[in-house]
Amino acid sequence: MSTPNPGMDADVFDQFIEQLQRYVRERLIPAEKDVIETDRVPEAIMQEMRDMGLFGLTMPEAYGGAGMNIAQYTRTIRELSYAMPCYRSITSINIGMVCSALMKGGTEAQKAEWLPRLAAGEVASFGLTEPGSGSDSAAMQTMAVKSGNGWVLNGTKRYITNAPFANVALIMARTSKEALPKNAHVSAFLVPMGTPGVSVGKSDKKMGQAGSHIADIIMEDVHLPADALLGDEEGKGFVTAMQSLDNGRLSVGAAAAGYARRALDSALRYANERKAFGEPIANFQLIQQMLADSDIEIYAAECMLEDAARRADAGEKVLRQAAAAKVFATEMCGRVVDRVVQIYGGAGYLAEYEAERFFRDARIYRIYEGTTQILQLQIAKHMLREWAAQG
Repeated sequence: MSTPNPGMDADVFDQFIEQLQRYVRERLIPAEKDVIETDRVPEAIMQEMRDMGLFGLTMPEAYGGAGMNIAQYTRTIRELSYAMPCYRSITSINIGMVCSALMKGGTEAQKAEWLPRLAAGEVASFGLTEPGSGSDSAAMQTMAVKSGNGWVLNGTKRYITNAPFANVALIMARTSKEALPKNAHVSAFLVPMGTPGVSVGKSDKKMGQAGSHIADIIMEDVHLPADALLGDEEGKGFVTAMQSLDNGRLSVGAAAAGYARRALDSALRYANERKAFGEPIANFQLIQQMLADSDIEIYAAECMLEDAARRADAGEKVLRQAAAAKVFATEMCGRVVDRVVQIYGGAGYLAEYEAERFFRDARIYRIYEGTTQILQLQIAKHMLREWAAQG
């Protein structure tokens, strides 16, 4: 069991959350129309987010970060995700998976080099998925071959968040042609995106999530120095990736809970303004049932996220809890945005109202950082393993 993580001073954190809530409502939400029209976060807002420390929430203070623990980080993501998803998306890889991978698996020199840069707002990507493999590491094609004192990488990574504007990518690559036990054939490499041989495909068109971008990262004879290997150790990449996915899953769960709350608030407002049969539709009991069910489910998701984060901060292994919270929160968000469209009625299907955008934006949450189905399998495998061990 690792040392408990106290995180930021509680009073300072409370002040930060108040400031963030104001910023989300007064700055980020009013900018959403512009983000949708241009399909990118304005550079002025990017700079404000850097200045607020949103790219360095989880980095230790010694490296220029805020030193938040997982519970504080998860709460912050929930508040930030009340606004449209791209604002979380641009910061999330820095403060989630890449920071976690560096802290758990990086050498002191790698931490000293990269954590301050990421905390200051250089953008990171996380390269695991490929055209022919996602959760299946045995099918991974990207190869890293030793060359002199360094490495040469070849391969393609697919659906990589932030790839078009990333400064660095943490890339998973095979360092053995054979599939080894415990995924020891996969290592992790810190790849500056300006390295010769690295290119980025065109940004994929998506169902929703305007302003956030995914694209292929293509590596053709990319020469890297020896110290690009995370932790200076082969065969640890997949393990590091999976450990850092716990944080990523809590982040996606928190994003889903935050956005579900935004959608429900929108439905509450609409139900009070829209009249039918001479009175607000909020007075109708079947509308009230949809509102109440949504509030109940959001509360349940928030409790699960808080519990999983608290356990992680206490040093417990939380693979099952993080997976369960992610599955519940993201499936819940899907149900909430569906009800919100229903409450809006015919208007909920029109692009001029925000209900249809919530519906489109929320759909991806059940897919990335582990689909609902893959996480159900993981949870069940752990349950069965524990049952067998008791026998």
